[in-house]
Amino acid sequence: MAGTREQAAARSVFVTGGNRGIGLATARRFAAAGDRVAVTYRGDRPPADDNLLAVRCDVTDAGQVDQAFKEAEAAHGPVTVLVANAGATHDRLLLRMTEEDFTSVIDTNLTGAFRVARRAVRGMIAQGHGRIVLISSTAALHGAAGQTNYAAAKAGLVGFARSLTHELGPRDITCNVVAPGLTETDMSRALTEEQRRHLLARTPAGRLAHPDEVADAVAFLAGAGYVRGAVIPVDGGAGLGH
Repeated sequence: MAGTREQAAARSVFVTGGNRGIGLATARRFAAAGDRVAVTYRGDRPPADDNLLAVRCDVTDAGQVDQAFKEAEAAHGPVTVLVANAGATHDRLLLRMTEEDFTSVIDTNLTGAFRVARRAVRGMIAQGHGRIVLISSTAALHGAAGQTNYAAAKAGLVGFARSLTHELGPRDITCNVVAPGLTETDMSRALTEEQRRHLLARTPAGRLAHPDEVADAVAFLAGAGYVRGAVIPVDGGAGLGH
């Protein structure tokens, strides 16, 4: 029966930006469940995990995206679960932000998700099944000073997911969004102590999320057949549903 865990068989999972942080925690969650998992990375930092297939890929390059999928498909079969997690920041107040600061973040966080989703959907339609999870941010929902580029890109993922949900219609292919709040990653460790205090003061949980807690939400959506176009915040209550 569709939706009762395609879970019974190992799935081919593709996680962008899977060499650290939320992406790595998510990839390991799927691998621990018995799935075949490919992760993308840029530069010279592949994950040191023999359970994961590491493929070099810059999501701003459509050619590299296509090649990465070919490598994953050759090793694991057609991708049935896509987690679009690759992201970048370049924080500046608007008056100091260059056009390159803005467009580069949009290209990685939003257009990059478009590139990998477009490539994945081709195979999912052929299979008649698929799960797409886009990693957004609570910055998309309540904004953040100095992050007009990042917040705009992450908010765009919501509209993208909901429009794709309409396009996919009755097919057994879902597209949903996870919106993490402040999480223990390299990005949060780059914050000043004052910034961390300010953000934690707005978080009822009183602490940062662990990447595994974000992976919990991703894993749920990868097994949920009737949840479509949803935005699930994993933010310790900071957004209170917004």
